[in-house]
Amino acid sequence: MTDTPTQAERLTRPRVEAMDAVLGAAFPVLDDGFVRVVDYMGDDGSVVQAARVSYGTGTKRVHEDRGLIRYLLRHAHTTPFEMCEIKLHVRVPMDAWRQWIRHRTANVNEYSTRYSVAIDAAQRTRADQWRVQSADNRQGSAGFIPHAEGAALSISEAELQNLARRTYEARLAAGVAREQARKDLPLSTYTEAYWKVDLHNLLHFLQLRMDDHAQEEIRVYASTIGEQIVAKWVPLVWEAFTDYRREAMYLSKLEIAIVSAMAEGRSDRARDVFQAIASKRERQEVERKLLTLGFTIPWSA
Repeated sequence: MTDTPTQAERLTRPRVEAMDAVLGAAFPVLDDGFVRVVDYMGDDGSVVQAARVSYGTGTKRVHEDRGLIRYLLRHAHTTPFEMCEIKLHVRVPMDAWRQWIRHRTANVNEYSTRYSVAIDAAQRTRADQWRVQSADNRQGSAGFIPHAEGAALSISEAELQNLARRTYEARLAAGVAREQARKDLPLSTYTEAYWKVDLHNLLHFLQLRMDDHAQEEIRVYASTIGEQIVAKWVPLVWEAFTDYRREAMYLSKLEIAIVSAMAEGRSDRARDVFQAIASKRERQEVERKLLTLGFTIPWSA
């Protein structure tokens, strides 16, 4: 006698109505860029299923799923979040794309200017949006150039971009190979790509690129992806990510020592630990964290 084989439960693909409603819809970014969802796999429940290694449905209440997701984020159990994936079609200036592509944990297929004519669009800066180089952060900005000076910069920017495009098109007309004709196009030129990434690595991208210290141009893309797409796709994950990553605070060993000393009223001890930090930038970061926590900084008085 043979045993009757166990029938596996028939599964249906997770669907998120809010995501289905925006499939293919372009979310505008900057002056000529966009982000749109091409496809997605999984939902909040997929993270929960992966963590529990269970395909049963209806056995857990929503608040229990929420609690598990929050536990996973809180304790950096990242594998279950890799079970969800999303594919985006993005149109982005090349200078921002250079930073974007450094996130190597994604699958990418970019528009090729060896095979096709370069996209005839370049990101332009409004007169009131030219940023000043930060005095204490070599890769960042702080404040804006006066409007009158910015207006002149915007005019020269447009002239440069127009000249670059005319030069490029003249080379193509002369029969120059596309792969060589493109070499003097500015980094403001838009490119397009399909970008497929799992949820764990997407959250890492968003944590870095939505940060206030990220370059403005890529930050608006990250904010659009996070607030307009991920928040709809996996709302429980987004809530936990906001609470435990985006709006949370990491404290180093020295920072914990400083906070503990100040909480005990030992401002002298806190000052000693603070002054032992060699990096000026790290000391500034410590002071910002203390202010956020509601402490008065005694050594700055």
